[in-house]
Amino acid sequence: MKFENLLVEVGGFGRYQVMIILLLVIPRITLPFHFLLNNFIAVVPSHHCDISVMEAEGGLDNLTPEQRLTVSIPSQEDGELSSCQIFLEPQLHLLNDSSNTTHLPTVQCQSGWVFDNSSFSSTLATEWDLVCDRKGMTKATATIFFIGVMVGAALFGSLSDRYGRKRMLLVSYLSAIFFSVASAFSHNFAMFAVMRFFTGLAITGISIISMVLCVEWVDIDHRTLVGVMISLDWSIGTVLLPGVAYLFKDWSYLVIVCTSPLALATVTWWWLPESARWLIANGRLEEAHYYLTRCARANNREQVMMDMKPQGLSTVIMSEGRGKRKYTYLDLVRTPKLRRLAMLTGITWYGVAFTYYGISLNITGFGLNIYLTQMIYGAIELPAKILVYFSLDKLGRRYSQGGTMLATGTCLAINLFVPFHMMLVRTVVAVLGKGFSEASFTCLFLYTTELYPTVLRQNGLGYSSCVARIGVSLAPLVMLLEGVWGPMPQVIFCSVAVTAGFIALLLPETQNVRLPETIEDVEQTRKRSISASEYWKESESVPVN
Repeated sequence: MKFENLLVEVGGFGRYQVMIILLLVIPRITLPFHFLLNNFIAVVPSHHCDISVMEAEGGLDNLTPEQRLTVSIPSQEDGELSSCQIFLEPQLHLLNDSSNTTHLPTVQCQSGWVFDNSSFSSTLATEWDLVCDRKGMTKATATIFFIGVMVGAALFGSLSDRYGRKRMLLVSYLSAIFFSVASAFSHNFAMFAVMRFFTGLAITGISIISMVLCVEWVDIDHRTLVGVMISLDWSIGTVLLPGVAYLFKDWSYLVIVCTSPLALATVTWWWLPESARWLIANGRLEEAHYYLTRCARANNREQVMMDMKPQGLSTVIMSEGRGKRKYTYLDLVRTPKLRRLAMLTGITWYGVAFTYYGISLNITGFGLNIYLTQMIYGAIELPAKILVYFSLDKLGRRYSQGGTMLATGTCLAINLFVPFHMMLVRTVVAVLGKGFSEASFTCLFLYTTELYPTVLRQNGLGYSSCVARIGVSLAPLVMLLEGVWGPMPQVIFCSVAVTAGFIALLLPETQNVRLPETIEDVEQTRKRSISASEYWKESESVPVN
């Protein structure tokens, strides 16, 4: 008996599965909060050199605040005050003629900076003066966080395949709470950077484990629906984030508020089940029987499990060395088809993540305030999810994955040729690109979960997510290349998106195919699996002996 058939009997999509999805919404809402947090805590407000020392030396007492700035700080070509330069001494003659200040001697700010706090009461830049020569450090905070995510993906992918989905999910909750709160109380930038690294490491467990746990409890007919449903919490969080950031304009408070849902998630964790697939694959039949019985009871199918003993589950999955062999990342490259699969999914994940965050972390270039831009970026994801649901159902996984990435690359390419003064057109195209990139991410989580076997599913997803985070870590740094050539970041993002789209077309189709349970299932050609409706036509019940 295949597990898929047993899952149909106990209810492959009922109240039990809905409960799992709802319980995982609480922790998953924190994912976009933290992954996109840098858009708000690392903002660099308008600033200029502090002239208090020059004022204390006298000679400026009879001047207005505006006049004091005029004689103390040079103007840039656009008329704005310089952010990083100050005159060696007050230039009082500029009160009569301030047209040319280029020949006057200036130095770097000597006494710190004065920041415009009208939009943000406190950010990383204002807390530790991350401006001028240190301005790249605000981008580095995002890179540091995503390096942590990369390490966490590899770590939690392996540990959850070895110790179980549920147990490692709790570890992810508790460690993410600890390191997030610690980062909010950091005394210096070095401490903050270290704590953000470990926050990224901890929180990525929620991302990869929750998706696998949901998919492993759902039958074939509803995998697409559940894959899209579980990704909606990301879109909801993306829309909510600018509102939360608007209410909490101090970066440390914002970090704590964005982490707070995990406290409730820790309480609700007790109601989450372990993956019955994983339990059976690891020889823990008593526990698998317990959770399957709970599932059957919740879905009004308890009669199915009443006559089945725990040892009867030993015939469900025939994996060699059940419960004895421990699988590692090396198993991803031991056999030819898995090796090819690992290479293709790694490249695809890198391209999707690199492009998605390249777009998502650039919310300041459209003439709108960042709260509105972030909300629009989040809102476009909701119709994108509807689009991808029908696409996955009608076109299949492979064409949906490749098509959405190619569409993302096309939008990026179009904006390379749209003049900057056509801001409305550029914004619309960018928002469409964001929608397609999110649709691509939604496809990818479900697709990857279906490609890897149960005994290696978390390892496969962990490896893929780890490779993706390399791209995510590089995305903020690529934005710095604007200083070399303005369009260069967009050219790079566009090229990577198109390449990943074509690579995705080389992956095997998984629509209406049984989830593979063992490595042997992947190496052999998988047959189309029967759906729930077809199964009920063939038999009225699952054999129990």
